[in-house]
Formats: sequence, structure tokens, C-alpha cells
Amino acid sequence: MNFPYPRSLPDAIAPTVAAIEDQLGAVDVLVNNAGYGVEGTFEETPLGTFRHQFDVNVFGVVAVTQAVLPRMRERRAGHILFVTSMGGLRAFPGLAAYHGSKFAVEGIAATLAQEVAPLGIHVTSIEPGSFRTDWAGRSMHRVESTIADHDPLFAPIRERRIDMSGRQLGDPAQAGRALLAVVEAEKPPTHLILGGDALRLVADARSAFDAETAARSELSSSTDYPDAEQIA
Repeated sequence: MNFPYPRSLPDAIAPTVAAIEDQLGAVDVLVNNAGYGVEGTFEETPLGTFRHQFDVNVFGVVAVTQAVLPRMRERRAGHILFVTSMGGLRAFPGLAAYHGSKFAVEGIAATLAQEVAPLGIHVTSIEPGSFRTDWAGRSMHRVESTIADHDPLFAPIRERRIDMSGRQLGDPAQAGRALLAVVEAEKPPTHLILGGDALRLVADARSAFDAETAARSELSSSTDYPDAEQIA
């Protein structure tokens, strides 16, 4: 499936946001939820497909956020939510383009959160697990499998994802309620994982990372100049 993304669209975002605020009032909460998935092994995914994934999932999000931010800054108020994914905190085979885009959004959101906190603006990254949306259905771009060497690992993963579409653990209505709770919180979190599967899978990945880091801590520290001052 192709996902056309007109190159002129970013130029239309800022005027559209300005018109909305002029006609309807201030945008108090921005929820960056637009995006889609690309499924395919890294080697089989064309460079153009990677670029398109980033155009929508990253640069589209950046353009909308930059259009909304100036007036939030002027009001010293607002809340920006980035709906990323548990796939922005850990990775699985066959989703390199998607994971790359979501890891990018996580980094952008984390930086923005620190920059705008003194201005009274909140930023929260929402990291859902598997929900009964159309992400794994018609909204998924599936790259054709052409390299047999990848089939033993990837083919069962693709089949499983197709089979589970519409039967995922997460309830979108409950996710909506969770987002409202975050927006209404006096001190909103900078991260909120949604779904029991995401909690478990992200925790497993973080534990493995921490263990690997600890096991190589001496090697990691060995690259410092002996007389260098520690950076705060």
C-alpha cells in the first residue's frame, strides 16, 4: 500500500493552525497521533520507504508541533503529547524503519520537554503496546519478502502480526481515558507506557540493557583521559 505525502503539506500546517486558533480559540493540548507502520527486514526495505516513514512519523510531527508551540509559549501554558510506541523504547525484528522513526520522536520529545518546562508547557511521550487499532491492518505498509535467508526469523513474526490484528490486548477507549488523566494531572509525567504487554516488554529490554552496560562498565570508562574533569 502506498501512502502519498504531498511535499507542500508542511507549508500548509502553520497557516492552518493559526486559522484554527483565530477562529476557535487556543490549542491547549496537542496530541501527535498521526503515523503508520512499515514492516520488513532492514535489508529488504528500500531507502525511499525509510524516508517516507520519517516524513510522516517524524517530520510531520515536528512541523505540527513547531506550528503550535509559539502561541503556547506566548501563553506560558499548554500540553504536547507525542504518541510514540513501546517500539520507541525497544526494538523487534522486521520494523527497522518504524522503530527508527519512533526512537527519533522519543529523542525529540525528551529534548523539547526540557526546553519548554520553564515556560509552563508540559510534554509527555505516550508509549502504547499492542492495541486494537488498524496499525497492523490496512495502515501497515508491508515490504515484499525477497531474501530467503530472512524467512526463518521474519516469516513467523509477520504471520503472527497479521493473525493478531484486531485481537490485540489493548483497548483504545481505555487508552483515551488514560490520555485524559495525563492531561488533567497537576504534574503530568514525561512518559506513560500503555498496556500490560508494553510494561513487560520494555522492562525486559531495559533490564537486558542495564545488565550489558554493567558488564562492560570498566571498558566503557577506559576511554576517558585520566586527568580529565568529570562533566556534570
